[in-house]
Amino acid sequence: MSSARTWPQTSPRTWLAFIFCALLLASMPVHSQTAETPQADAGPMTAKPVPAKTLTNASIIRMASANLSDDLIIQAIAAQPGQYTTDADALVDLKDAGVSERVIAAMINKGRKRLTAGGEAVDDPPPPPVTVPEVNEIGVYYKDRKGAWQPLETEVVHTKTGGWLKSTATHGIIKMDTNGHLKGRESKLTLQAPIDILIYAPEGAAASEYNFLRFRINSDNREFRTVTGGVFHSSSGAERDEVPFHATRTGPRLYQFTIDQSVRGGEFGILPPGTGNATNGGKIYTFAITE
Repeated sequence: MSSARTWPQTSPRTWLAFIFCALLLASMPVHSQTAETPQADAGPMTAKPVPAKTLTNASIIRMASANLSDDLIIQAIAAQPGQYTTDADALVDLKDAGVSERVIAAMINKGRKRLTAGGEAVDDPPPPPVTVPEVNEIGVYYKDRKGAWQPLETEVVHTKTGGWLKSTATHGIIKMDTNGHLKGRESKLTLQAPIDILIYAPEGAAASEYNFLRFRINSDNREFRTVTGGVFHSSSGAERDEVPFHATRTGPRLYQFTIDQSVRGGEFGILPPGTGNATNGGKIYTFAITE
């Protein structure tokens, strides 16, 4: 005789507890035991810009050896920074390596001009004007031991007519020699060569209109000779006392030159434009140079 399986009797309260636990478990999130759920893609990352490589002679030779076209090499020269050696030996090496003269010219121009994508050279914008903080008015300055520009002192020029001299028969120009006198045998400022000189010229004037003069010493004054009324120096005129100099323009109305050791010691002055033609009351910038 077979017997049927019988289930234990369960109270309604027990069934309600069972159903509540089942519903609670079903509402809980399911976590993977083997791997975490990947996060949503936040989008592509922004790459940092890579600085352009600086090209050299070796870079150009490598591109030429790879049979890249001249146009492509010139575009690379224009677009990327470069440090090229373009002395005579380097130019021969570039030519021997098969670099064309057009590419070599682009390398040379890169150092002094900007290049378009087609290899055409265009001028760079002009540099900003050079200014000197210590120099804020017209005058002549010298550089002191600390490297600062200091103004040269001025003295009054007293003029005296020397006489009439004829220049050339062709032009028939009559000129009058005029001696400039300064009181006292010595200037207040003494400098030692080499001396850096800075001229801040008036508007429209150039350094070539200034005269650098060596004074002749008398018993109680210093003297130099200048010329009025003509356009040529005579052998007995101002050039007898002039000291040659060449000033370089360094900024708007600014000119510099250096007095080196070849200029012997003595008493000197720098005569601004027009003073040689002035009557008493003109000025000259004076200083002494020690041997």
